[in-house]
Amino acid sequence: MFPPLHAILDVEAAAAAGWEAADLANAFLDGGATFIQVRAKQLPSGAFLELCDRVVRAAAPYGAIVIVNDRVDLALMSGAAGAHVGQDDLAPSAARRLLGAGAVLGYSTHTRAQVDAALAEPVTYIAVGPVYGTRTKATGYEAVGLDLVADAAVRSGGRPIVAIGGITVDTAPAVLAAGASSVAVIGDLLAGGDPAARVATYCRLRAR
Repeated sequence: MFPPLHAILDVEAAAAAGWEAADLANAFLDGGATFIQVRAKQLPSGAFLELCDRVVRAAAPYGAIVIVNDRVDLALMSGAAGAHVGQDDLAPSAARRLLGAGAVLGYSTHTRAQVDAALAEPVTYIAVGPVYGTRTKATGYEAVGLDLVADAAVRSGGRPIVAIGGITVDTAPAVLAAGASSVAVIGDLLAGGDPAARVATYCRLRAR
């Protein structure tokens, strides 16, 4: 069973909130996060790999899963549990060949047609969104609302659906109730200035 929170460690969002990314990862872990995706759209490869190495090492004593956004190569080099790819990244089938059968592999979708295509791919979970409007992750797609989440959950055949996009601690219960296995959150984990406490609140959520 997927944890209710898929915590996204976004380097740019962390910096904007005054956090060094590795320190923020530690706060997520202290708050109870068991699934962290490391995301760094602007970081050079060397620095990104160093961050992945640090987060993977930090997560090990907690038994937490760490995956890397976009960069399958860095996921492999850092010993992460897997990767997450988007519509414009390496194809899931190619990512799976590189990562191996036992790795975690997520895939972003934004429309029903994309969800249908994802169901035929060798992915561990399907991300659906943006559920609500978001300024943190530019997808180029309009907010899909809860309908696509619910539809994807019905047709997923038991494969986990991870909802993403503008989700807050107040809206997360409704998203989980709509059928999401987990909510992926970036910005709201930094709200209030105490990410460990914010993560702990999310970790107490469960789908109804």
